[in-house]
Amino acid sequence: MRMIIHDDYDLMSKWVAYYVASQIKKFNPTPEKPFVLGLPTGSSPVGTYKNMVELNKQGKLSFTNVITFNMDEYVGLTEDHPQSYHYFMRHHLFDHIDIPPENINIPDGNAKDLEKACRDYEEKIKTVGGIHLFLGGIGPDGHIAFNEPGSSLSSRTRIKTLTHDTRIANSRFFDNDPDKVPRTALTVGVGTVMDAKQVLIIVSGYGKARALQKCVEEGVNHMWTVSMLQLHQHGILAVDNDATHELKVGTVAYFKDIEKDNVDWRQFEI
Repeated sequence: MRMIIHDDYDLMSKWVAYYVASQIKKFNPTPEKPFVLGLPTGSSPVGTYKNMVELNKQGKLSFTNVITFNMDEYVGLTEDHPQSYHYFMRHHLFDHIDIPPENINIPDGNAKDLEKACRDYEEKIKTVGGIHLFLGGIGPDGHIAFNEPGSSLSSRTRIKTLTHDTRIANSRFFDNDPDKVPRTALTVGVGTVMDAKQVLIIVSGYGKARALQKCVEEGVNHMWTVSMLQLHQHGILAVDNDATHELKVGTVAYFKDIEKDNVDWRQFEI
C-alpha cells in the first residue's frame, strides 16, 4: 500500500486527477476496449472532479470510451433531488465532460426490486470486464462507500442501513438535520471495490485523521473497512497533511521519503 502525502487539499486533488488521467491515457481506451472507472461522491473528490473537468476542456483527457460505476446512492431520493448522488455527479462531473450517458452507471435507489438492482449492478461490472481503477473516499469512521463499521470485508453490492454517525456527518447536506438523511442506501461492497485492478483512496482533513491512522498503522479490521486496502496489490492513499495528524512522526517521515519523487502532479504525461 502506497501513501502519497501532499501539502494541502488542492495539491492532493490535482495529483489525483492527473494520476487518473494518466491511467486512462496509458490504457488508450477504444469502444471495443473501454476504461472502467469507479467513482465516489462526498466532499473528498470535489477538487479532483474540478481538475478532471478542466483537463477535459483543455482537450487533454477524453471520457468518450470510459465507463463509470458509482459507489453508492441513497434509497428513496429522486434522481433530480439536490442531495441524490445522481444529481451530485451531474453537477460536479458528468454535465461538464464528454462521457456518453449510456456509459454512466449509478445504483438505482428507486428500483422496485432493490435486491435485484444490486445483483444486476454487480453483473454489469463483470460484463464490462471489471473495474480498472476505483477512486474512493472515506468517512470519519473509516467506512468506504457506505460499508459502515462491521461490514463484511468480502461484501458485494447491497442495501445498507446507515449508522447514526454517518447520518450526522451527512446532515450538513440536509439542513443539518440527521432525520432528513435517508436511513438506507445501495452501496458497492468492500469486495466489489477490492476486485478493481487499482484502488485510489482520497483522505483529506483533520476529521479523517483517526481513520487514516487505523488504516495505515493498525491491522485489517472490519470495524474500519478502508483498512482492507492493506491487502490490495495496487492500493494508493492520496492524503493531505491535515489528515496525517494521528500518524506517528516516523510513519509520516517514512512515506514522505519513499514517495518524494512521486508527489508532483507534473510527473504525469497527459
